[in-house]
This record gives sequence, C-alpha cells and structure tokens, in this order.
Amino acid sequence: MVNLGDIFPNFEAETTDGKIKFHDWLGESWGILFSHPRDYTPVCTTELGRAAALAPQFEKRGCKLIALSCDALDDHHGWIEDIKAYNKLSEFPYPIIADDKRALAVQLGMIDPDEQGADGMPYTCRAVFVVGPDKKLKLSMLYPATTGRNFDEILRALDSLQLTATQKVATPADWTKGSACMVLPSVSPDDAKQLFPEHVCHPVPSGKTYLRTTK
Repeated sequence: MVNLGDIFPNFEAETTDGKIKFHDWLGESWGILFSHPRDYTPVCTTELGRAAALAPQFEKRGCKLIALSCDALDDHHGWIEDIKAYNKLSEFPYPIIADDKRALAVQLGMIDPDEQGADGMPYTCRAVFVVGPDKKLKLSMLYPATTGRNFDEILRALDSLQLTATQKVATPADWTKGSACMVLPSVSPDDAKQLFPEHVCHPVPSGKTYLRTTK
C-alpha cells in the first residue's frame, strides 16, 4: 500500500501507448492513475468515457490521466473502440495499462476481495491515485467494483490539491473552484492580515477564532 506523502512507485508497464516508466511518463505534471476491474464491463465503459470527455479539463490543470485494467493489451485496444462508440468520442486521449497478471494491482493495494471473475482471479477495485509533480501521493480513493466514480468530484479534488499546495488555506465541505476557503489554523492573526487582508473571522459560541474565511 502507498500512503499519502509517499513517493509513488516508479513501476514499468505496457500500455496502449507503449511501454512506460511511471516517473518518466509523469515528468513535471500532476497525474491521476485510476483502476478498473475488467475490460468490456459496463460501469468501466462509462467511467473511461467520462474521463476522456473531461481530459481537456485535466490537461488545462497540467494533469495527465492513465487507466489500469486487468486484461491484456489486445483486449484494451478492442475495448477502446467500444468506449469511443458508446460515449460518442472521436478519440481516446490517454493510455490504459495492461495488468492481466494483477501484479501492479497487488503492489498498489487495489484488489477487491469481494469480486472475482469466472476464472477465480480477483478484480481490482476502482482506485484513484493523484500524484504530484514531486512524485508523491497526494490523494487516494477506493471504491468497490460495483460503484462507479464521479469524475467531476475527482476534478474538484484536484483543484483543491493544487490550490492548497501553494496557499495557506484549506477547502471546506462542498468547495468548488473560486469559492471561499478556510485560512489554516496555523496562520497567526498578524500573518492572516498580511496574507489575506479581506479575510473574515466568524464568531462562534466558544469564542475561539479558528473559523476564518477568505476569497
């Protein structure tokens, strides 16, 4: 398992765009690796299509996408044509990793213990790993195979990660890009005046001054 803040493994893999070494493929970009139980499955087909439709939004944020599914490259290439047809896509803009031996799924802790194929091999869960340009894991999510992901939420989380990487703020519940943030408790009142001159301190019954919002 990879923990938040760990250097993400620099694995080598065969993909639909050729062989990669993960850190070289990532370069100076952010990256999102998201896994899928199998090729030619219905929920996965909708997810890969949605990610492809949002690819320009991720690209604008300097973030690369890469998927993983537990089948071989030949299956991936055939499945991509189905994904494009079902989701009305003219192209498929990111690679899919072949992991038919489950080696990478096991290494990254992505096995779903409750889901197995007819061959008795376990499926991967629907994992999401967001990796920063420093090659460290910034966020992880694990969904069971039966629950499709919300890629608008993944995009929203990326916005939060990129903002909080450079500003002394945290994003509150249901935050979206452009809305108010919380000033970090570690920022002193004097520093808050300098960093966020228009910030607001919200009074609460406890009298404590930890609830500070800023544009």
